[in-house]
Amino acid sequence: MSQKEFFVDLHIHTCCSDGVFTPSEAVAYASKVGLSAISITDHDTVDGVQEAIEAGKKYGVEVISGIELSAELDNVSKTEMHILGYYVNHKSKSFNEALAVFKKARQKRAKDIFDALKFLGIELDSEGLIENTGGKNVGRLHFAKALVEKKYVSNVSEAFQKFLGLDKPAYFPKHYISPKDAITLILKAGGIPVLAHPYYGHYSNKNIFKGLINDGLMGIEAWHKSHPPNVVKKFLNIAEELNLIATGGSDCHGAYGKESPIMGKIKVPYCVVESLEKKKKQLDDNVQYTMYNVQ
Repeated sequence: MSQKEFFVDLHIHTCCSDGVFTPSEAVAYASKVGLSAISITDHDTVDGVQEAIEAGKKYGVEVISGIELSAELDNVSKTEMHILGYYVNHKSKSFNEALAVFKKARQKRAKDIFDALKFLGIELDSEGLIENTGGKNVGRLHFAKALVEKKYVSNVSEAFQKFLGLDKPAYFPKHYISPKDAITLILKAGGIPVLAHPYYGHYSNKNIFKGLINDGLMGIEAWHKSHPPNVVKKFLNIAEELNLIATGGSDCHGAYGKESPIMGKIKVPYCVVESLEKKKKQLDDNVQYTMYNVQ
């Protein structure tokens, strides 16, 4: 098999945030669909990374440690922005201490949603919700699926439209930090910060990208399930122009209804991993050089 036939998926969620797969199941599915490398990028947590890395050894799939941090722009509409981090040190004590704030906020948010739904006369099994996440964080998608299962709504979309979406009766905001702080957190963990799904997030202004680059941004997600071919091309050109690494992934959360998981359906070439590896080596070499000169 030639190098150009190797494909990767660098945006995958597991039950450690709002996905369906366990980390091991995500790796097994990646192997099934012929992926060479993946990254587990759960929201605001790296709890599933080590399990995925171990599974990767079993299934012959390269697993890159990753995360997707929730950030918010300081503008009138408080626009949400997600920053991906690749090759983060998922075992770093200081990194995990910082992420614990997100975890605590997510747990409180889940309780608030549960209580709000209960007030509306909607009874859900809290133990079942936790069990469905493997004991990890419960997110809005888990609530949406529970509402479907209990027949309070006909589908996930309706759950968000009626109860869980912005300004709906069971909506509570996530814990956010600024994009700059998210980038800094990833850099301190030895990772490579990348702007997630810019088209989906309506970020096409080059001035926004340039501001983030000044904060330490090193890449943008060009390939994504919400990016049609012309948009992928656009962001590939922007990445080249601004000297950013173009990454990509499906943003897979597992199976949805009767549809099979989208993992691997977005064709991201393996050369993306090579670009990330090169940047990671540069970062590590710079850290070692700085430490040597300080001594």
